[in-house]
Amino acid sequence: MLMKNYYEILEVNPKASREVIEKAYRVLVRKYHPDLYSGEKQQYAEKKTKEINEAYRILSDEFLREQYNTELEKEEVMYRKNNYQTQRNREETKTNRNNLTKQEKRNPLQKREYKPQVGSFGSILQLMKELVHDLAKSKEKREKLKEMTKQDVFAIALTIIVVILIGIILWFIPFTNGWMRELLFENPLFNWIGGLFSK
Repeated sequence: MLMKNYYEILEVNPKASREVIEKAYRVLVRKYHPDLYSGEKQQYAEKKTKEINEAYRILSDEFLREQYNTELEKEEVMYRKNNYQTQRNREETKTNRNNLTKQEKRNPLQKREYKPQVGSFGSILQLMKELVHDLAKSKEKREKLKEMTKQDVFAIALTIIVVILIGIILWFIPFTNGWMRELLFENPLFNWIGGLFSK
């Protein structure tokens, strides 16, 4: 609450009589008199004494007390209303979470669909996975898989042709010819592959 609660400051009940308020005021003024303290405690006592005086000034005057009570009541109503709304929001959030959890139990979350690029290794793996799991499900699925297969085979063939063409071009360029000869004829891996075909 934003308003100071003068009844709490004077440690009295909101329905307390003027005499009770006056008695409480005198007790507290004596208790928190700044001359009784030193250092930080003295500063606190001065602050507390100001609050006590302010509370007494308002609550000892019937007109000011009535106005104060009206404002305090309005603020308490607003506070309860906001508190109720906050509590309700929390309950709604909790209910939504519970509903979501129940829904997740009924329908487990589907994995995020992974769409690899056509012609990539991931695409081939995806294709194989779909073939194993979903081939028998529908005609439409089979048509889609056939189209993916055509695209992947085309991409692989195109890649092989491009690599061969680059190799041929590099073979006939004088600058890279020596490097290509070294790669093909002096590389142990290529020699081993060549040995397999020469037997």
